[in-house]
Amino acid sequence: MSRPFAQVDVFTAVPYHGNPLAVVLDGRGLTTEQMQRFAHWTNLSETTFVLPPSDPAADYQVRIFTGSGELPFAGHPTLGTCHAWLEAGGVPKAPGEIVQQCGAGLVRVRSTGSDRDRALAFAAPPLLRSGPVDEPLAGHIAGLLGIARDEIVDLEWADNGPGWVAVLLRDAEAVLALKPGRVDLDLGVVGPHPQGSPHAFELRAFYPSEVGTVEDPVTGSLNASVAQWLLRTGRAAAPYVAAQGTVLGRAGRVHVSTDDDGGVWVGGSSVTCVTGQVEL
Repeated sequence: MSRPFAQVDVFTAVPYHGNPLAVVLDGRGLTTEQMQRFAHWTNLSETTFVLPPSDPAADYQVRIFTGSGELPFAGHPTLGTCHAWLEAGGVPKAPGEIVQQCGAGLVRVRSTGSDRDRALAFAAPPLLRSGPVDEPLAGHIAGLLGIARDEIVDLEWADNGPGWVAVLLRDAEAVLALKPGRVDLDLGVVGPHPQGSPHAFELRAFYPSEVGTVEDPVTGSLNASVAQWLLRTGRAAAPYVAAQGTVLGRAGRVHVSTDDDGGVWVGGSSVTCVTGQVEL
């Protein structure tokens, strides 16, 4: 069966500089096994499938797959799927705000700008796990990153679906210099750029796979949980822009802001690079 398909580059306004996402815009009738097989075949960090919502408050439902499993929530798939859904003619119930249903529940997405220059931002979901990392694990993480334990300024659980541990280094240069070994958990590393730089922080995201350590080009879920941590501890002030993907030759730009209620919003631009039909 032919189904509408898009490949979207997320966290960039320039094609092929962000993080690509495969979006099947009609996932009705597909089994979990069929979705997983296609996600494995695309060989991208995530592939999503759009479905009618089962919650009346939602505009659509999405299932998010990596090459090896399903995620309850992820950031760049949230923005990329919403971008593709709107571009395909989706109309939200409330103007300017889209409600996405996913495994983690309902996620609000704000839309600003025109159709040609649209920016999207999602409300950072609450953390599933937060708090300090015990010292044996902290030492293990330093070893995985190939650095001394005292080079880590701070670290904390920052799990909002993917099981991130957030690691703070002294500066962006230290983050960019990392050459990790084979990791065995999801690690997000952040370091500040000097004052006056166009970007407040540099981030890198590493996770294990069957082929070894994978570095994600630009990661919405990590930026969301890191922002919550940095803002709560006074290490950041919103709004700010974070850079990610530099070592991989990408130029991801993640915009972090807060609302009047203290909620954290994570957003950026997206651009469609491929449209067509897929046989599934």
